[in-house]
Amino acid sequence: MPLNQQESTTTMQIPLLDVSRSNSPIQQEILDAISSVADSGRFIGGEVCHKFEKEIAAYCTTEFAIGCASGSDALILALMAIGIQPGDEVIVPSFTFFATISAITRLGATPVFVDIEPGTFNINPELIESKITRRTKAVIPVHLFGQCADMQRINEIAVAHQLYVVEDAAQSIGSQFAGCAAGGMSHVGCFSFYPTKNLGGFGDGGMLTTSDPDLAARLRLLANHGMQPRYHHQIVGINSRLDAVQAAVLSVKLQYLDEYNSHRAQNAKTYKRLISAAGLQHSIILPLQHQRCHHVWNQFTLRIVGGSRDELRNMLDQRGVKTEIYYPIPMHLQPCFAHLNYGIGSLPETERAAKEVLSLPIFPELSEQEINYVVSTLTDLLLGQQPYRLAG
Repeated sequence: MPLNQQESTTTMQIPLLDVSRSNSPIQQEILDAISSVADSGRFIGGEVCHKFEKEIAAYCTTEFAIGCASGSDALILALMAIGIQPGDEVIVPSFTFFATISAITRLGATPVFVDIEPGTFNINPELIESKITRRTKAVIPVHLFGQCADMQRINEIAVAHQLYVVEDAAQSIGSQFAGCAAGGMSHVGCFSFYPTKNLGGFGDGGMLTTSDPDLAARLRLLANHGMQPRYHHQIVGINSRLDAVQAAVLSVKLQYLDEYNSHRAQNAKTYKRLISAAGLQHSIILPLQHQRCHHVWNQFTLRIVGGSRDELRNMLDQRGVKTEIYYPIPMHLQPCFAHLNYGIGSLPETERAAKEVLSLPIFPELSEQEINYVVSTLTDLLLGQQPYRLAG
């Protein structure tokens, strides 16, 4: 697919993310919340953390929420709590961030990779049963890019085979499947509050959700060295706690999350309308929204067909449009997992996605003028049309 090399006469700078643009309108509320924590002298746990946990539980329609230090730790703690041990197998997609898989392998268990649905990029539930063995203990569906996996079908399979289900909802807080909230459709839900997430903190942070009181108690125990009461260790846990400053910041931002997600959805709608109108259907495949899913658009991820994705990305960068590739190398082809013996061609949809995906800016404060510039630049590069020129 030839790309137009002509330089654009007008160049805007469109960042992939702009965290400061999001935080700026509520900066004083955030600073007041941080100041309150500073005045309290309680920086680990305490009322601020407990309040935020209750807010997340209510938001995700679960009975319990347990704060932890990161989304990566949330995954590890969830697997520890359900008893994953060396020799166990956990079914998981390969098209995901490293933490999903490393949580399994750090406990000595084996990830069993399943291919994805080409439209949603999520695990294909119809391929799960063929991977179940007597050693299979759990399934981790990853709600990728802001869209839930097909939890109804996954849960049906899990119940039939007596498997645990752990949702990796790191990118999808606020999303739903068939009216049910991400993180509230399984034994345990895992969330990340990394600053670039839809609900992002001022550093690392994570959360676990569950409606099982026994699992909730075990998760809280594991996240605090397995210690209860103080200096009495019932089990071997880890040190993974959400600090009060992060909880305070996130509690403020949670009030605006639905508004942020609504803006993301509107931006996605604008992208789809403009890209469709530009006649790029032979070069670009738009992201698919499952008809039963409420999508929160952590990423707006296109497929660039014709083998020119990397060249296109470089040329977009030259014209001021920042993009990202999530994910260029699927987990089953990473060198550290070579011992699992997944060769090239073993997960064809995953491998095809890794060669074609390109994520455009989608953050809530992105203006329609900026989206117009992104799409017009794409059009110019892919079709050789004259570049979009800003009015005035």
